[in-house]
Amino acid sequence: MKVIDLTLTIRDQWRWPVKLKTFATHEKNYFLERYMCFRPHSFTHVDAPLHFLPDGAPIDEVPLEKFYGEAAIINLSHLGENTGVSAAELEKHGQHVREGDIALIRTDWPLKYDYMTKDFWGKAPYMERDACEWLVERKVKAWGGDFPCDYLLRYEVTDPGRVAQLPREDHTTHYVFFQAGIIQFEYIVNQHLLTKNRVNFMALPLPIEGLDGSPVRAIAFEE
Repeated sequence: MKVIDLTLTIRDQWRWPVKLKTFATHEKNYFLERYMCFRPHSFTHVDAPLHFLPDGAPIDEVPLEKFYGEAAIINLSHLGENTGVSAAELEKHGQHVREGDIALIRTDWPLKYDYMTKDFWGKAPYMERDACEWLVERKVKAWGGDFPCDYLLRYEVTDPGRVAQLPREDHTTHYVFFQAGIIQFEYIVNQHLLTKNRVNFMALPLPIEGLDGSPVRAIAFEE
């Protein structure tokens, strides 16, 4: 069995600051220990329903079955800059998606622009509403991608403050999927290393009480 890591490395950078504070050292305490602080919706992570739905479940109450299972890899690596992922694209390239799957959309966007660059955000592909509805109709239990999932996420970098002025529905993936009971993984990278379009997938969150999301270590298993 081959195990493929689909996770971004957590490191301090401009988009997602990571703060470390040392409170024990080898020299003084015989061991090293640090506090770490960063947003749970940074790097490779999973959103809990509470992230978007005021009465949604926090991450520690989401069934573990949502985070593990068969995944269908939908290869859309041909998409260019500022291109929407449409239902037509999923219909053409996603016929292997089955009910109960975790659908992973591969654009190889992290290979085209490093996520530490502003172009990664400002020129990214994004999910169109009809693509979200296509996945809902196929009754997937979760989905994830390797790109900023909603068009408006670019504004957090290119036009700070604009996001708050846009309607709730413009958070397209969050608006559609959470109402349908579908869990959302973000920044599932390294999908180009997969050799099959169906794999076993696991991305387990930390069971932090009441939290709206969690970092995950996303991995795929190929026989």
